[in-house]
Amino acid sequence: MKQKIVALLLVLALTLSLCAVSALAGEESRERTEDQTAGTAETTGAEDGGAEAQAPEEGGETEIPSPAGPDAEPEVDPETGETLTEAAEIVPDELGTVSFENVERRMRENNLQILTLEESVRSIEDIDYDDLYEDLRKQLNSIAKTQWGIVMTPSEYLGGDYTKDKTYNQLDQAYDAVRDQFDAIKDGEMQEDNADIVRQLNNLQDQIVMAGEATYVALVSMETQEANLQRQLAALDRTVEEMELRYQMGQISALQLSQTKAGQASLVSGLETLRMNIKTYKYQLEMLLGAEQTGEIRLGPVPAVTEKQIAAMDLEADLLAAKEKSWELRDAAKTLEDAREDFKDNYSYSSTSLKSKQALHTWNAAQYTYNNTVQNYELRFRALYAQVLDCKQIWEAAKISLACEQSDYAAMELKYQQGTISKNALLSAGDDLHAAEETVKTSANELFSNYNTYCWAVQHGILN
Repeated sequence: MKQKIVALLLVLALTLSLCAVSALAGEESRERTEDQTAGTAETTGAEDGGAEAQAPEEGGETEIPSPAGPDAEPEVDPETGETLTEAAEIVPDELGTVSFENVERRMRENNLQILTLEESVRSIEDIDYDDLYEDLRKQLNSIAKTQWGIVMTPSEYLGGDYTKDKTYNQLDQAYDAVRDQFDAIKDGEMQEDNADIVRQLNNLQDQIVMAGEATYVALVSMETQEANLQRQLAALDRTVEEMELRYQMGQISALQLSQTKAGQASLVSGLETLRMNIKTYKYQLEMLLGAEQTGEIRLGPVPAVTEKQIAAMDLEADLLAAKEKSWELRDAAKTLEDAREDFKDNYSYSSTSLKSKQALHTWNAAQYTYNNTVQNYELRFRALYAQVLDCKQIWEAAKISLACEQSDYAAMELKYQQGTISKNALLSAGDDLHAAEETVKTSANELFSNYNTYCWAVQHGILN
């Protein structure tokens, strides 16, 4: 079982690393292309009349809650079995599409890694400890009877004293192994160990789901970057056209024209790389969802985080809930308990031997390690809480900037209609407006990503 768990952990690490790479690759592409377009002679914007945008609506009481965090299970009264709350209504995705609301459900139904882990969970949950206890008791009695028969049988009938003793010792070892399992069930140790294994396997399933959701959000951000690069490329195409005209008129040199075209080629290259990354990670998302791998799956928007959800966050109460459900801390506590047992077995208060001294140092180190694990967990949770709030204020600031750009564009449009500015100036103002819209969208995605991670931490104790 330990070998299987280690293998599954390795698979999970690969999955999470791929998700991290997807976000990193998108960010690197954005930064690289921004650097490539910096310093361009002139920048133009979107087409005339196509820059109108609506500011994101504020969350209200009638707003649909954000589906951040793990899917909620229906609550059932443990005494009566009555369903207290219904599960969320499932709206199936159209063919070739996926919505964030359905990522977890589709993964739990179709992801091969999760299904493998679920079979392992069920194989443990199917154990009937009463039946197993009785089977082990019968095995112990059978081995004991066989040993007694060997003792009562003359050696010459069993191939000599050596063979007789060897057979008896082998049965004795088998008896001890069965007795260990028998006592483990009797004392409840096996039940507790298996419950921990189930908890760990469920934790692995949750982390795979989180990897899928992180991939989804990263892809949405990368598609936003793609739209931004397409807008920049359209502006640069117009700049190149203008530069060619000015070159023909003798206003600029051939070197200036070639530098502008080089920037255009570099931006095209960066856009193609980003598109390749998007397609690659769409393949990955399709694999996680158990869908056909085409690289063409269409994603819906990332849900909005409401003011009510942010206000409901309570750092200290949420931290206690996360620590209670964390497998990471549970595993650390088990390691500490094992160290305590080793200390009890190897340390004597009346002894000053080297073995006792080493046992004491090992026990002290184990306690420090556990306390450090708890402190590190608390630090990461507090940092995540602060990050959610910071993303919230960045999003609010971006919306204010967008409102200003909308006003500026409206003024520039009026001036253009009055003939006081050129079309190129209006297109430049449209560029600024689209950039502000994309900033709002990007900051909203970042807020949801961190809030979603926070929800998983509070409800399942997982901190990545």
